This record gives sequence, C-alpha cells and structure tokens, in this order.
Amino acid sequence: MNRNQYNTCVERYADRLFRFALASLRNREDAEDVVQESFARVWERLDSVEFDRAMSYLFTIAHHAIIDEARLRMPKSSIEELPQIADLNTKTPYPDVNDTLHKALATLPEAQRNAILLRDYEGYSYQEIGDITGMSEAQVKVNIFRGRTALKRFIKSIDNLIDTEP
Repeated sequence: MNRNQYNTCVERYADRLFRFALASLRNREDAEDVVQESFARVWERLDSVEFDRAMSYLFTIAHHAIIDEARLRMPKSSIEELPQIADLNTKTPYPDVNDTLHKALATLPEAQRNAILLRDYEGYSYQEIGDITGMSEAQVKVNIFRGRTALKRFIKSIDNLIDTEP
C-alpha cells in the first residue's frame, strides 16, 4: 500500500471504525484511541498491508484492541459482586430505546457483542466478520444468534418500556 491508498483508507474507514469501537466500549476517548492505534499499526506495516485487505486488517486490529481494553476494565471481583441486570433498568415514562439497547449490548459476552455490532451496525458478511475476529463462519453465526436471543430476552424482561402509571 502506498501513502495515497493509506489516506484513502483513512477517509473510507475511520468513521466506521470509530462507530464500531464506540458502540463496543461506550467511551469516546477509548474509541478514539482504538482508531488511532489501528491506523498507526497499518502505517507501521504500510509495505506489507495490501490495499484490498486494509479494511479487514483495520477491523481486526480494532477488535483485538477492544478486547484488550475490555479486559483492562473488567473488575477483579467475583460474579456475585457484579451488578444484576435488573439494576440497569430505569423507571422513566419514556426510556430512550437506544439507551436500552446499549445496556442490553453491554450484558453480552465480548464475542457476541462484536459479532452483532459488525453484522447489524456495520453490515459485514459472516465471512468478513470471521476474518476480522478470527472465528469460523459457523462460530460467527452462533455468536450472532445467541447474542440476538439474549438481547430479545433482556428487552422483553424490562418492566414496561413505556411506563403507563400516572
């Protein structure tokens, strides 16, 4: 890849990469760091990265950086001390559906969350998600199915998305 192709990659993929990192990490500064780290690694390997494979390479780097960041954030406590899903529910007359969906996504294991984000938010094929995450296509499908099932369960379990009490 040459410099012009690198600049094209920045123009094409920076926003998508940022959305993916932000949706997963829910922290703007951490998402920006992931994007910067991803492009820095491509820059360091400019001669060895093929332009046609740059998007997959960038998302693979970002995926691994997100996992690393999530591991750093993981509390070093027991499962019993973690907040229960019920604690995430809020009683407002009209809760924001986007907030509810993000809370539900936060409860998913990292592999399921990233597969769903790449598929449903970014529109990647199962094969592309497999290339990015290092999973087989079958594993990607299983993670997406299980993640969507867990999301449905979470959203259905919320007491009245619209509170009808006066």
